[in-house]
Amino acid sequence: MDPGLLASVLAALLWGSYLFALKRFFSNYSASEIIVVVHTIAIAFYLPVAAATVPREALGSLVSGGPGLAVIVVANSLAFVAFIEAIDAGELSYVAPISKIVPAFVLPIEILFLGEFLAPIQLLGVALATLAVYVANFTGGSLLDPIRDALGSRAAGFALLSAALYAVGDVGRRVTLQELALPPELLVLGILAGMIVILSPLAARDWSATAGDRPKFLVAGALVASAEHVTALAFSLVPASIASPIINTQAIVVVVLAGLFLREEAFRTRLAAAALAVIGVALIAL
Repeated sequence: MDPGLLASVLAALLWGSYLFALKRFFSNYSASEIIVVVHTIAIAFYLPVAAATVPREALGSLVSGGPGLAVIVVANSLAFVAFIEAIDAGELSYVAPISKIVPAFVLPIEILFLGEFLAPIQLLGVALATLAVYVANFTGGSLLDPIRDALGSRAAGFALLSAALYAVGDVGRRVTLQELALPPELLVLGILAGMIVILSPLAARDWSATAGDRPKFLVAGALVASAEHVTALAFSLVPASIASPIINTQAIVVVVLAGLFLREEAFRTRLAAAALAVIGVALIAL
């Protein structure tokens, strides 16, 4: 398998596991507190890797890559907060298929700003990804009910906002890593540290004791460090319109885990929605 595609698949598995862990083990913490603690631990794990692999002369690329890195940090910070709000307001297996239609936003951004061309098969993929949102909302009754539910759902609204913001971050990763030539390791450290800086004031306001869950936070930190690394590798090797659809198949990982371990309702319907989203984003990637 192509290294970029392999990195994308691995990133999907790691991020899917992390998002499930957020709902299962960290629901009593605020989004900002989770980011500050988990990312601090992730930096501690990842800093030796970066120090050993990035040559000193590459540090100069932070100047050219800085603006792109800033866009990614802000977009990802807001997207994560929106996603946490979404899973607080609704079931994980409902929110995940909606929040992971990121590629449906990535391609329009690339078309408008980077000159990408949308082929008919990719249009079909966008349609299927959109259909997945409908299916995730369908619980029987009128065919218009899912649309009404989504329009009036706080969880769905935050999930869609999260998807749009992550799309901005994904395109930013592609530009920063490929066009601006920022080393992946520096991008990872910049994202981790930048999100800590942005969300620290909110975390300080909502701070609660985390010592009792220290082992869980340590595992989460290692998971995030690994996921960010392979995500950066993926976006450095393939276009965003390829990496983003594959990485966002993490939705199906989340749905399967939530259905098996959290016993959430409408599991089969939402699993079908996740499968549609996977097919849709796969077509987008063609």
